[in-house]
Amino acid sequence: MTPEYKLIRRRLFWLLFKLFGAVILITMVLALGLLTIALSGPRNDDARFPPAQLAVLETYYRARGSWEGIEVLWRDPPDDNLAEWSRFILVDPQDRVIAGSADGLEVGAVYADVTNRISFPVVADGVAIGRFVYTSRFVSPPFLLRLGALPLLVIGLITTVVMLAVGYVLGRRIVNPLAAVISAAEQVQGGDLNARATISGSEDFRTLADSFNQMVETLQLNEQQRRHLLADIAHELRTPLTILRGRLEGILDGIYTADEAHIAPALIQTHLLEKLVDDLRLLTLAETGQLSLERQPIDLGAIAASTATLFEAEALERDVTLALQLAPNLPLVNADPQRMRQVIGNLLSNALRHVPDGGRVTVAVQQASAGVALAVADSGSGVPPADLPHLFDRFWRAEKSRSRTAGGAGLGLAIVKQLVERQGGTISAENQPNSGLRVTVTIY
Repeated sequence: MTPEYKLIRRRLFWLLFKLFGAVILITMVLALGLLTIALSGPRNDDARFPPAQLAVLETYYRARGSWEGIEVLWRDPPDDNLAEWSRFILVDPQDRVIAGSADGLEVGAVYADVTNRISFPVVADGVAIGRFVYTSRFVSPPFLLRLGALPLLVIGLITTVVMLAVGYVLGRRIVNPLAAVISAAEQVQGGDLNARATISGSEDFRTLADSFNQMVETLQLNEQQRRHLLADIAHELRTPLTILRGRLEGILDGIYTADEAHIAPALIQTHLLEKLVDDLRLLTLAETGQLSLERQPIDLGAIAASTATLFEAEALERDVTLALQLAPNLPLVNADPQRMRQVIGNLLSNALRHVPDGGRVTVAVQQASAGVALAVADSGSGVPPADLPHLFDRFWRAEKSRSRTAGGAGLGLAIVKQLVERQGGTISAENQPNSGLRVTVTIY
C-alpha cells in the first residue's frame, strides 16, 4: 500500500463524509423549517398539541364559574415547570382579551390578530368559554420542541449515526477500489507501465480495475513493440547503408573505379532500401486503417493462376515444381484484385525462399464453407511450433542470423496478414506432416 494510495483513499473518504454531512444537514434544516412554517400559520382550531395550561384554565373556570381573578395565573404560575404564561393570552369567545398582554392591548380590548396565531379552544362542560392564544408569530424553541421538534431531532440524530455507519461501510467498498484505480493511473501517468490496480469491491469496480489493467498491459505491449520496431528498422537499414557508404567512399578514394561492376551493387542496395520503405509504408497504412481498397467481385482462382506464372522462371531456375490446383466452379469473392495479387505474390515469394532446390510449391484454391480458401504450401523444413504464433509479426524471421539479401526483411507475411484482414478475410499457418509450411487465406 503506497503513500499515494493512502492519501487518495483519505481524500475520497473525507469527500464522501462531507457529502453525507451536507445531505443530513440540509434534510434537518428543511424539516425544521417546514415544521416551523406549519406551526406558525393560522391554526385557530388546532388542538393537536394543547399546552398544559389548558387543564389549569378549565379547572379554574369550573371552580369559579367565571374568569374573575384569572390574572393571578400570569403573575404567580402554579407550576414552574410549565411554559411561561407570558407567552399566551386568554380571550373570550368574542376575541376580547381576558388575561395576559398582547402587543400592548389592555384587558377587554379585541384581539383582532387571533386568527393569525396558534390558538387552542378552552372548553368547560362542552361549551367554548374562550381561546388560549400563543402571541408570538414564530414559535419559540422550547415550545417548538414540545410540539414535535424534539422527536424530529432524535430521529435526525439516529439517522445521522446510521448514515455515517452505512457510509463508512459503503465507503470501504467504493473508496478502496476507486483509490486503487486512481493510484495506479497516476503511476502510469508518471511513466510506470508496470503499475496495476488491485481488483476488489463490487462487480462494477472489479470490471473497472480489470479493464484498466488490460489497458495498461496493452500500452506496455505497444511500447515494447514500438521499441522493437525501431530497433528492427535500424537493423534493416544498417546493412544497405553500410554497403552504399563503402562503395561510394571507395570510388571517391580511388580504391574502386566508377564502373558498372562497382556501381551496380550500390544501386541494388538503393532498390532494397526503396522496397523496405514501401513495405513499411504499406504496413503502416494497413495497420492504421488508412489503406484504400477497391473491393469488387473477383475470381480468386484466375488471379492465383496469373500471379503464379510470374514465379515460373524463378522456380524453373532452381528446379522447383510450381503446382497449381484450382477447384472448378469457384464462386466470386468480394476483394481488391491488386491487393490479392500482392498477397499471393508475397506467399509464393516466401515459399520459394524456404523450399530447397528440387522441392515443390503448391498453390491450391478451393471453395470453403462461406467463401474461397487459397493455400500456399511448400516442401521445406517448416517452422518450429514455438515460432508459429510469431510468423506474421513484423521483422520476424525463422533464421535470425540470415542476411537481408538472403532472407528478406521479415515484412512480407505481416503485410499479407494486414491485407487479408482489412478485406474481412482470415489467415492461418500450420506445419504439414513430414513436409513444410502451409499458409491458408480465406476470403468471404
